Amino acid sequence: MEKCNIPSHLLLFTICFFVLLLSVAGPAAAAEAHNISAVFAFGDSTLDPGNNNNLPTFVKANHPPYGRDFPGGAATGRFTDGKLITDFLVASLGLGDALPPYYGGSNNFSSAGPGVSFASAGSGLDDLTAATSGVETVATQVANFEAYIATLPAETAAEVVKDAMFIVGTGSNDLIMNYYLLPTRRSTFTLPSYHAFLLQKLESLIEQLYKLGARKFAVAGLPPLGCLPLQMTLTMQPNPGYAQRACIAEQNAAAAMYNADLQTMLQSLKTSPVMPDRTKFVYVDIFTPFLDMVQQPMKYGLIETRIGCCGTGLVEMGPLCNNPSMTCPFPSRFLFWDSVHPSQATYQSLANQFMQTVLPQFAN
Repeated sequence: MEKCNIPSHLLLFTICFFVLLLSVAGPAAAAEAHNISAVFAFGDSTLDPGNNNNLPTFVKANHPPYGRDFPGGAATGRFTDGKLITDFLVASLGLGDALPPYYGGSNNFSSAGPGVSFASAGSGLDDLTAATSGVETVATQVANFEAYIATLPAETAAEVVKDAMFIVGTGSNDLIMNYYLLPTRRSTFTLPSYHAFLLQKLESLIEQLYKLGARKFAVAGLPPLGCLPLQMTLTMQPNPGYAQRACIAEQNAAAAMYNADLQTMLQSLKTSPVMPDRTKFVYVDIFTPFLDMVQQPMKYGLIETRIGCCGTGLVEMGPLCNNPSMTCPFPSRFLFWDSVHPSQATYQSLANQFMQTVLPQFAN
């Protein structure tokens, strides 16, 4: 075969040109390949970038040490040391650096904007959950979305919403607060019937968004709730010792049961005459990768999975996580930032899983 000789200066120029081209077009091409115009998020603290900041609630994270690893070290209201899954997602899609909150965020965009998060930390599918914490219900979040798209030019709104990904992540607070911590719902529901109640609320939420134009749904299941440091602290005997801290198997089994029912519900929606067209419903498995991080932390560069980075790591979250000097030196080695919420490193790993397993299901 004849050797092709290319002058070195031309070869260098060609390589640099293609590197530059890929760096500029790569993320945008990813969004185009999956036909995603924007991301809209609904749910709780795992998706809230700061909507609670101006609400009359104690469920806030707009104070140090939250945000210590966010660009600029800003405590934006995200319940972690840095970014959330949705922040990594919109960046990977080339839609923006982070997903802004509905309240106080930079929400104006054309057809190429990142989208908006309407999530409210402390919220749940059960309205009682939001009322207990003084935060916004998912119904209010949907109303905010409706008000938001009404501010956009009609043609822009229709195009953006049609091709947007709607991420719904909620349900954990309902079980943690209203079933395990407080006896409110436990006195009137069995666990299976409470699951059914929550899923009925979730189906109603999806139907409301569908009527507003949503066609691409990514619905997250529950994490292994029994592995949250707070749940381990509250469920175990007083002062059991660090070595005895372990996931609560019963609570993990309950979360897995809910997730199975959720997947069944999403399957039924795919054939529902109420929501025809080319509507997509994709289940987001949080449980499996999260449990794998607990069981094989070194695989993800983690060393601590039983306590949070903030304070003692046993109970601190929200207003109790408030002293910058009482945090671990390396949050990226911790599965949890506080006693409930994952660290930025964990969210990054979950976002990578999302990009690999969920996103391809939205490709044309």
